[in-house]
Amino acid sequence: MTPEPNSNLQVGISNKQIIKIAMPISLAILVPQLNFITNNIFLGHYNQHALAVASITGVYYLIFAMIGFGLNNGLQTLISRRAGENRPEEIGKIFGQGIFISLIIAVTGILLTWFVATFILRQVIRDPTISKDAISFLRIRIWGLPFLYVYQMRNALLVGTNNSRYLVSGTFAETISNILFDYLFIFGHFGFPEMGLNGAAVASIIAEFTGMFVIFVVMHYKGITKRFALFNHFRWNNTNAKLILSISLPLIFQLAISLISWEFFYILIEHHGQTALAVSNIMRNIFGLIGCITWALAATASSMVSNIIGQGKKEKVQELIWRIVKISTGLSFIIAILINFFPQQLLTAYGQDEIFITTAIPVVRVVTIAMVLMSFSVVWMNAVTGTGNSRITFLIELITIILYCIYVWLVLEKYFLSITIGWMSEWLYWLSIFFFSWLYIRSGKWKGKVI
Repeated sequence: MTPEPNSNLQVGISNKQIIKIAMPISLAILVPQLNFITNNIFLGHYNQHALAVASITGVYYLIFAMIGFGLNNGLQTLISRRAGENRPEEIGKIFGQGIFISLIIAVTGILLTWFVATFILRQVIRDPTISKDAISFLRIRIWGLPFLYVYQMRNALLVGTNNSRYLVSGTFAETISNILFDYLFIFGHFGFPEMGLNGAAVASIIAEFTGMFVIFVVMHYKGITKRFALFNHFRWNNTNAKLILSISLPLIFQLAISLISWEFFYILIEHHGQTALAVSNIMRNIFGLIGCITWALAATASSMVSNIIGQGKKEKVQELIWRIVKISTGLSFIIAILINFFPQQLLTAYGQDEIFITTAIPVVRVVTIAMVLMSFSVVWMNAVTGTGNSRITFLIELITIILYCIYVWLVLEKYFLSITIGWMSEWLYWLSIFFFSWLYIRSGKWKGKVI
């Protein structure tokens, strides 16, 4: 018998409820991270140059992915609030408008990449070969943006309506196709052209389309499309557009400036040489690996906080946050310990030499500490998002980014210290995020916010 989509749109605050929502989200986040890791393992075995270039291109594409994630978070907050209020008739209208807005942003991203970003990259990247290959890669990779954005809007719907278990099918299909086409296009097996770095771009686009297609088939089969009349409202609606953008725009700007600052960090790392750039690319993979659980629990916090407020149970919000923090930090701490016991085995998978591994191990130590700091900080940050006051999250991010950029410029550019010390910028970043987010939730000023 085919299981029906969840009819109860309101949530409780038990650990069981938290894990029930977070587990499928974690798997959904894990899959794109595995795609990143798979790309980089294949590129590492192809050559170190491709691995180094992928660090800059990966963060660049991540900027646009995070813009979509910001829209996703705003949409999810609204859908969760309507679910908590038990108003399913409004959910399809909000979702349809979210799809419309996301496609407009995707077209803008493609145009910016082709006609603006490539000029900027030529100016800031010192190695002309890295610059040329990065631009060639991005002009292919950016065409996956519309598929990624529609995919992210689907995530907002499923998480916001307490149907997160359906996330897994699309992400599983995406992973399998990404691994397959990476193998075929990077190395040129079975008669396919050997495309190297650009092969990873083509493989990722095919994977994103596959994931998007499969999950919409599943949603149709499970009756979710019909229940919320998802595509009956695919047209511009000023009221819903303003509502979505009022929540999402601060989140989009917040995540965009966060990732732009990370791109700034990687450009400064490039000034330290190809090996430093390749090492830092692998650190981003480790971030993503541990972050699957952390970001899933953070997304759960945002959705559940909004749902609980919609039910009129504001007094339960801080209790819910602390429950999620305990789970997130405990799991991240265990994973960080395991990575620190076996760093060499982890790094060997990328096909690099002993000098590379020796350089990378101290950075691994720094990054895993940052991951533990992130595990509770990002939950508090997303709880602020769940209250609906996204302007506060933008302000928190802006203050933190200013501190972060000052630190990395002084350490990596002015004093030209090691990349290990440069990566300690993540400690500053996450502690600052935690302090300001905790302060806002503790103040209780969010209780009067209506969306």
